Amino acid sequence: MPTVSETFQLMPSRFRADRAQGMNAVFQYEITGEGGGKWYVTVKDGACTVADGETPSSNLTVTMAATDWLDLAANKLNPQMAFMSGKLKLKGDMGLAIKLGSLFAA
Repeated sequence: MPTVSETFQLMPSRFRADRAQGMNAVFQYEITGEGGGKWYVTVKDGACTVADGETPSSNLTVTMAATDWLDLAANKLNPQMAFMSGKLKLKGDMGLAIKLGSLFAA
């Protein structure tokens, strides 16, 4: 199983540019607990880049525990169920939150 950091490193290769037409957004991820950290993902002009740390401005902030993030990345945790149960916290543009899951291949 990959580490949290490795899941973020893999995001550009799993990015579905065809589903991000016209999107210009920055997603801040705050992964808590052992192995966690902060990353931000920029989707702009049909490309996806990932960087360590915090961005000065994001459109959506995603907060999760590291163990839950790994389950989500491995398709063992449904994002809607995670949100409803409080395991996934979102702050910002909820419209982007709805689109986020479709931007990356499983």
